[in-house]
Amino acid sequence: MRVGALTFAVVGWSVWAVSGLAADLGVVAPGAKIEKLADGFQFTEGPAADAEGNVYFTDQPNDRIVRWSVKGQVSTFLQPCGRSNGLCFDAAGSLWACADEKNELWRIDRKGKAQVVVGKFQDRLLNGPNDLWLRPDGGIYFTDPFYQRPYWNRGPMEQEAQCVYYLPPDHQNLRRVADDLEQPNGVIGTPDGKLLYVADIKAKKTYAYDTQADGALSNKRLFCELGSDGMTLDNEGNVYLTGNGVTVFDPQGRQIDHIAVEEPWTANVCFGGEDRRTLFITASKGVYGIRTRTHGAGSQ
Repeated sequence: MRVGALTFAVVGWSVWAVSGLAADLGVVAPGAKIEKLADGFQFTEGPAADAEGNVYFTDQPNDRIVRWSVKGQVSTFLQPCGRSNGLCFDAAGSLWACADEKNELWRIDRKGKAQVVVGKFQDRLLNGPNDLWLRPDGGIYFTDPFYQRPYWNRGPMEQEAQCVYYLPPDHQNLRRVADDLEQPNGVIGTPDGKLLYVADIKAKKTYAYDTQADGALSNKRLFCELGSDGMTLDNEGNVYLTGNGVTVFDPQGRQIDHIAVEEPWTANVCFGGEDRRTLFITASKGVYGIRTRTHGAGSQ
């Protein structure tokens, strides 16, 4: 494993609220270049930053969760980890994981002790929880696409659809909130919890929904004609989609930037580092970083 040094440029930009001006600027900090922070993995996924800005990500084929510290040190946080995929921190500092080995949703404490919170839906195995986002009130949305895994010891798909689920803050009564997507994958919400974005990777589209107090989704509308594996948001409301590098859209769904990554596939993104102005990119066998003029928006 090689750890690269990320050069931080001193940037004196104030926050721009005007979408048109933001589109002219793009999101990359002036003079910033993408740099490899670590490599030697098989396939990286699910980056999530803790309260200090340390970034945790998964090396799924190797069944481990890796920690990148704000000092640039890389270490294994948990192995095995249930073949974890998407990750997200809650307000208490627990790490939630889409544990793909047995199609479960896990909560992992700071010491690495895992608890299975969701195992089945209506007494049937989930397809494979993939990505998740926690609302400010502690409610959880997660996507459940079906990707056949070589390590599964199970039969065919048991759920009749590939859906989006909502788990209330008390972690009781899991329910479906979207069942009309072909293959939902990436998911992210706004810091106020009122808007949810869901990428339908198979349909090559991303949708926006209004969220209700009980977790229901309403007012589905097309956000952009591009699907995504993972997603994040910045403080201007720009949406970052992955696959072929990172493609950035403003809140109106207009593309304003594209960050090329020299890897076969870009899986996921999050903002991290002490000031949340570094975009961390998990891409195939490496993890990359690039400084941005924006910063991460709330819970990611």
